[in-house]
Amino acid sequence: MVLVTVVFISLLFPEQVRFRYQYKVDGMWPYEDLYAPFDFAIKKSEAEIQEEEASLLSDLAPFYTFDSQVARRQKMAFEKAFQDQLQLASGNDQFKDVERNTEKYLKYGRSMLDRLFERGILGLDESHKEKGPDFVINVVRGNTVQRKTLQSLMGAEEARELITDSLPYSKLYVAEFLLPILPESVEPNLLFSDSLTNLYRVEQLQGLVTSKGMINEGDLIISRGSRITPDVYEVLRSYEEAYLERTGGRGVYWQVFFGFFLLTGLILGVFAVYLQYYAPEVFNRFKPLVFVLMWLVVYSYLVFAVESTESLSSYIIPFCIVPIVVKIFYSDRLAFFTHIVVILVASFLSSLGYEFTVVQILAGIVAVMSNPDARDWSKFFRSMLYIFLTYSLAYVGLVFMQEGQLEWDDSSYFIWIFLNVFLTLLAFPLVPLLERLFGFTSSISLVELSDMNRPLLRDLALKAPGTLQHSLQVANLSEAAARLIDADALLVRVAALYHDIGKMNNPEYFIENQSGENPHNKLEELESARIIIDHVIDGEALAKKHRLPKILIDFIRTHHGTTRTEYFYRTYIQKHPDKESDEPKFRYPGPKPKTKEETILMLADSLEASSKSLRSPTGQDIDELVEKIIAGKITRGQLHESEMTFEELEISKTVFKKLLRSINHVRVEYPDEKEG
Repeated sequence: MVLVTVVFISLLFPEQVRFRYQYKVDGMWPYEDLYAPFDFAIKKSEAEIQEEEASLLSDLAPFYTFDSQVARRQKMAFEKAFQDQLQLASGNDQFKDVERNTEKYLKYGRSMLDRLFERGILGLDESHKEKGPDFVINVVRGNTVQRKTLQSLMGAEEARELITDSLPYSKLYVAEFLLPILPESVEPNLLFSDSLTNLYRVEQLQGLVTSKGMINEGDLIISRGSRITPDVYEVLRSYEEAYLERTGGRGVYWQVFFGFFLLTGLILGVFAVYLQYYAPEVFNRFKPLVFVLMWLVVYSYLVFAVESTESLSSYIIPFCIVPIVVKIFYSDRLAFFTHIVVILVASFLSSLGYEFTVVQILAGIVAVMSNPDARDWSKFFRSMLYIFLTYSLAYVGLVFMQEGQLEWDDSSYFIWIFLNVFLTLLAFPLVPLLERLFGFTSSISLVELSDMNRPLLRDLALKAPGTLQHSLQVANLSEAAARLIDADALLVRVAALYHDIGKMNNPEYFIENQSGENPHNKLEELESARIIIDHVIDGEALAKKHRLPKILIDFIRTHHGTTRTEYFYRTYIQKHPDKESDEPKFRYPGPKPKTKEETILMLADSLEASSKSLRSPTGQDIDELVEKIIAGKITRGQLHESEMTFEELEISKTVFKKLLRSINHVRVEYPDEKEG
C-alpha cells in the first residue's frame, strides 16, 4: 500500500525540471551569488509585450477588397429594370426620346455604374464604424495595396447622391427616366477581408521583439542578500525560462520522475517506520493503514488539481482537516505526524514556496493544540478562529521578514484562508462518515451510546435494574479516575454502562438484582460459577448482536480479566476437600486488560462490588479494601499487560477511596481473596 501510494503521488508531479530558486519582486536573495551559467536573452515582461501588441494592433490598418460580382449584379438589375419601365412607358409622348435612343440611355446608365464601382463603394465593417475620417485602411485591388483614409472613400449613400446629382448634367433629353431605375440602395463592392487582416496581424505580431538585452555566460546576476528590484526580477525570470527550456524534453522526464519518486518514497518510508514502531495498531491493520495513507493520496490530488487551475490557490485547501480527524480517532502525536507528512508532499506539488510549508505546519500545530471537540460546536468554532488567526499572523510575519514593512501585493490571500477555514468545518460531518467506513469509534458515537434510551440500556433497566445501578456507580468511579490520569473519560464511562449487559440473561443469579432467596443456594458451585462467568460471554454476544463498537466489546471481555469466581471456588474447595479442584472452570476467559481505560474499569468494577460487602464501613475500612483489592489484582498478574503506570495507579487509588466513602449498599461479604 505504501509503494502504491508513492507511485500515485509521484505521477502527479510536474513533468519538467523544477527551478531551484524562489524569488519575488522587492524580496531578498537568500542564496549564494548567482552567475549566469550560459548566455540568455532578457525577456520583456508580459505587461510590456501586451502594451506593444496593443499599440501595434491599434495602428493596424484593416484590409478591404473589391468584390467584382457586385458590379455585375447591379448592372444586370439596372438593365432589367430599364426594359420593364420602357415597356410600361411605351406610347407615352413624354418618353418618345427614350424609345428612339434606347441604347444611348442604357449606355449612360451602365457607364455611370461602372464609374461608381470602379472607384469603389465602401461597405464599412461594424467594428470600424466608430473610427474617425482619418482612419486608414488597406484597399486591395488585384496584386496592389493602397492605404486610404475613410474620408477619401465613398459610401453607399454618397454613391446614391452622386447618381441623383449627376443626372441633370447627362445631356439626356428625359434623364429623369433613369432616376427610378438606378439602384435606390447601392450595394457596396469594397468589403472588409477578415482573413487578410488576421494574416497581416499575425505577421506583425510574430515580428515583435520579445527580448530587451542579453546576459552573457559568467555575468553576475545577483549577489547574496541583495534586494530583487523589478529589473533584476526580469533577468531572473528570463534565466528561469531559459533554464527550463534547456533542461526540458522527454528524455529528462524519467529523471525528474525518479527524483520525485525517490523523495516521496523517503518521506513515506520514514512515515511507515514511525507507524510500525510508534503506532502498530495502525501499521498492522488493513483499514487503519488505508485510513492514514488516504490523506496523502487525497490531498496530493487536491493540490495537483488546484495547481492546474489558474483561478485557484493551494491556500484554499483545508489541510487542518487531517490533524483534526486523525486526532479524534487516534493520538495527538499521530495526528501531527500525519499532518507533517501531508504538508511535505503537498509542498513539492505546490508552486507557493517555503512560505506555504511554514504556514501550513503552524496551522496544523494549532489545530492539534486547540483540541477541537466534535461534540461541542462552540469549542469547534473557537478552534477554527485560532486556525484563521494563525494563518493570518504567520503571513503577516513573513511579509515583514521579506518586505521590511506591512505591504503585500496579493491581498486575496486572506480570502483564500477564510475559505480554507470555512471548508475545515467539513471535518465535523466527515467524522461519522469515516467512522462507518473504517469501523472507528468517535466521541460523537460514544455520546449517542450513553443515551439511557438506547435499546440495550433500556432492556438492562427493565430486566436487571440492580445491575444498571451498579454500572452507573462503576461509570462514575471510572470516569473520575480517567480524568485525573489523562485517559479517555468518555470511553470508559460508556464502557462501564455496557460492561455487565450479559447479566440480563440470568439477572436473578446476581446479588444486586435479588430481592428474595438466593437461587445459587440450590445449585452446585460449578454450575453457579458457569452462570456467573457466562455473563461475560453472553455480554459479548449481545454486544455483537446490537453492533456495539469493537472497542466496547473489548471492555466486556476484559473487565474480569482471567480472575476466578473466588466465592464459589473457595466454597467448592471447602465442600470437596478430597476432590481435585477443576480450577479452570472457575476462571473467566479473559483476556487481561491492556489499555489504561480497560484497567480502570476492571478496578472500579471490583471495588464497587466489594465495597457492598462492608457493613457500616469506616473510611479506614474503605481504604484498606481498595489497597487489598488492587494488591490482589497485581499479585495475580491481572495488570501485567496494562499500559497504566504505578504513578497513575496511585492517583486512581486516591480517587476510588474518596468516591467509595459515599457508597453504602450492602452486599454478601466476600471471603479473603487468596489463591493457592
